[in-house]
Amino acid sequence: MHIYEVLRRPLTTEKSNFMRDTYRKYAFEVDPRANKQQIKEAVQTAFPKITVLDVHVMTMPRKARRSLRRRQTRWTAMWKKAIVTIPANQRIDLFEGV
Repeated sequence: MHIYEVLRRPLTTEKSNFMRDTYRKYAFEVDPRANKQQIKEAVQTAFPKITVLDVHVMTMPRKARRSLRRRQTRWTAMWKKAIVTIPANQRIDLFEGV
């Protein structure tokens, strides 16, 4: 897998914003096939001045969604989330001001 295919998008939620400001942990949606080492390399390649200390990875389960007009249940896709920890003196500019 190419290194630029690993990171899909940053996650900006209330919880991820709190973790970013308090603990310097950044959340990303990543490719489901990626492992921790590939995620670490992808973050350090995408943001050259950043040193990654730790990577936590979790697979988010699919969820049922009901249609309003039709009484059908559809399912969202499973996806993978990565929480990346960086040192206290560094920050990723992509997230600042969001």
